[in-house]
Amino acid sequence: MAAQPSSPPAARTAAVLNANPYEILFPCMFTRLLNRLSLAAPAHAPLWPSQCIVCRAWPAQTLCGDCTVRFAPVVARCTTCALPVPPGVAICGACLRHPPPMTRCLAALPYAWPWAMCMARWKFEGDVGLTRPLARLMMEAPEMRRATAMADIVLPMPMSPQRLGERGYNPALLLARALARQRTLADLLLRTRDTPPQRGLPRARRLKNVRGAFQVNPLRASELDGRHVALIDDVMTTGASVREAASALRAAGASQISVLVLARAAN
Repeated sequence: MAAQPSSPPAARTAAVLNANPYEILFPCMFTRLLNRLSLAAPAHAPLWPSQCIVCRAWPAQTLCGDCTVRFAPVVARCTTCALPVPPGVAICGACLRHPPPMTRCLAALPYAWPWAMCMARWKFEGDVGLTRPLARLMMEAPEMRRATAMADIVLPMPMSPQRLGERGYNPALLLARALARQRTLADLLLRTRDTPPQRGLPRARRLKNVRGAFQVNPLRASELDGRHVALIDDVMTTGASVREAASALRAAGASQISVLVLARAAN
């Protein structure tokens, strides 16, 4: 059977104009409403019935409990850089040789499948509805809830204006607001310039790339004096960026800095 010719542009335009506007607008409006409700609610609020995006179980949470247990096991991590360490070891050799400026560093997930897939969808495909399920995974990680509650100020890792313009939103800010909206300050820590990707570079080059890339807002620097700060990031790869940001916060007077990240890549 011969293929049917496609409708000419005029016919398609007429079909759209004659269609019920609710059939066109409602699905889009409903999706936007769900995303807004998801972002407005705290991480501990009940989640909408959904399908797990990992195993496709339905009805289930967006990231179901079975997948969380299977793919997010509790592992021993260095308390100051969050890299995996043998059980019973508190601080890794690299942090002993080069002590970082942060007081502690916690990571909820390994940056591996399926979490890398989920985060790519969240960060690069505009699926901001994943913010709450991912924030909930953060809060369920050991010590994460306590570290968030102890912080006086919650700061997201800032993006450069160039990256923010390309993506349209800062994932670290979405996480920070889901974890502690009332204590989140989005304009206290600033990124002064864009930097190239860090992964794969030697340590000296990584440190050089991000040197001076972060600055505390001079009009608000006094708010950091003697404060315990929680610095939130989505993915920690080499750790050079959070170290530089923590150094800027320490120089501005922060007494303690807890780096809390959703996922940690293995160096």
